[in-house]
Amino acid sequence: MDYFRREREVDFVVVNGENSAAGRGITPKISIDLLRAGVAVITTGDHIWDQREVVPYLGTEPRLLRPINYPPGTPGAGSIVLETPKGKVGVINVQGRTFMQPPLENPFLAIDAEVERMRKETRVIFVDVHAETTSEKIAMGRFLDGRVSAVVGTHTHTQTADDQVFPGGTAFLCDAGMCGPVESCLGREITPIIERFLTGRPVLFPVARGPVKLHGAMVEIDERSGRALRIERVAHLFESTRE
Repeated sequence: MDYFRREREVDFVVVNGENSAAGRGITPKISIDLLRAGVAVITTGDHIWDQREVVPYLGTEPRLLRPINYPPGTPGAGSIVLETPKGKVGVINVQGRTFMQPPLENPFLAIDAEVERMRKETRVIFVDVHAETTSEKIAMGRFLDGRVSAVVGTHTHTQTADDQVFPGGTAFLCDAGMCGPVESCLGREITPIIERFLTGRPVLFPVARGPVKLHGAMVEIDERSGRALRIERVAHLFESTRE
């Protein structure tokens, strides 16, 4: 984190933390550690409820988001606007519906209303669209083009190579990719995954060990207009890890 904030002069950091608790959800402690490390906002997705203790915590920490298209009355919030030295920055977390469980409210309708509300406060808006299919994430990016600064997808763990700025000024990346062990199958040990495919029987999928790689994207945004100037994919290898 310090490397990007110091060497790359990153002003505002958003991370998707939903698999940070040994691959299943996120805990209050992990959330606190990420925020203390310099993360501004933590987004999540379909695994947000996997750790029971996070449910009451969501009501006390507005910087930890759950998808905005959960029904009214769901603990937590799906968006936030924060003050920064360069002005207000908004973040919205939304979950897709195609091949996703549980099926939530229509993400396009939910985010459409929230973007219009948020644009009254700020033009700098970042959207994490947590979805399975590339088509749904691309459609969301095109739907929001010109109204938000960036739309970056999460969930599939594999970084895509379609980083671009759409004609309306919205930066887009279909999937930011995983922050996790390099020698793995989506962050899990390789052998049990192969065994499952060979036998069809249930097996445990322990989190893999070894060197990790941080994947993501850096977006340069004009603070006055909210338009993205450029987007750059990030893939940074950390050779040593703590056991």
